[in-house]
Amino acid sequence: MAVVAHSGKSLGGGLPELRRVLAEAGHPDPLWFEVPKSRKAPKAIRRAVREGATLVFVWGGDGMVQRCVDAVAAPEPALAILPAGTGNVLATSLGIPKDIAKAVGIGLAGARRRIDLGVVNGESFAVMAGTGFDAIMLDATPGGAKRRFGRLAYVRSSVKAMRARRVRTKISVDGAPWFKGKASCVLVGNVGTLMRGIEVFPDASPSDGALEVGVVTARGAWQWMQVFARLIEGAPGRSPHIEITRARRIVVELRRRRPYDLDGGVRPPAKRLEVQVKPAAVTLCVPAAGDRG
Repeated sequence: MAVVAHSGKSLGGGLPELRRVLAEAGHPDPLWFEVPKSRKAPKAIRRAVREGATLVFVWGGDGMVQRCVDAVAAPEPALAILPAGTGNVLATSLGIPKDIAKAVGIGLAGARRRIDLGVVNGESFAVMAGTGFDAIMLDATPGGAKRRFGRLAYVRSSVKAMRARRVRTKISVDGAPWFKGKASCVLVGNVGTLMRGIEVFPDASPSDGALEVGVVTARGAWQWMQVFARLIEGAPGRSPHIEITRARRIVVELRRRRPYDLDGGVRPPAKRLEVQVKPAAVTLCVPAAGDRG
């Protein structure tokens, strides 16, 4: 057993409580790795695998989980999420609570589920990848503000993102042209829900061997408010500013370079995103049947 923890993230009584809960469960001395940033996690998890770990507890948010699933080259070891981040979208989608003892219990005695991963420009993600609105918003939100204000930190940066110029975009899905025009946001989802339970892709499943693709063409704050209204209603397909499809392989070509994001982490600007699904690529610990939530 191993623990790979983002030392800057907090949950309950923190890492001391995690050590105590594991010890009480009969695991007083797991392999233990603490990293100051999520980008340091791949080295730690690869070392854990080399040292024989078959179960790895991942302490952090969606960005930390993304770095870990990207570093695991096979469905083993199983990963158990301890949701200590700001959004924790994947953990919420899987029914993993923000409670250390309960989350540890899921890792030790819960079920195991193989889920798909998306791969964009060679890097894996578990939740969503995108360019445009979401990447601009994340890039404009300082880490200090996230630590201090949590999800509220995104409000100011979302206003900036709504004002950003649209970009001429071409998208092909499974080798066929699908979209051509000005887009303010492109999202590719492995799961369907964002923070606060906002459902972007109602039919998404992380185990169906496909990815959801969404394009937003909204221009300016008023059209974006219309988009958000439809998302809150759970009816994104009814918005004239949203187009949605499903595919195994997606190519996004942009007229100009834009940053893109994977599970909340922003990557350098690019003009082309090549995305594909990697079916049943990683094993996650989830609540046993009847224990979800």
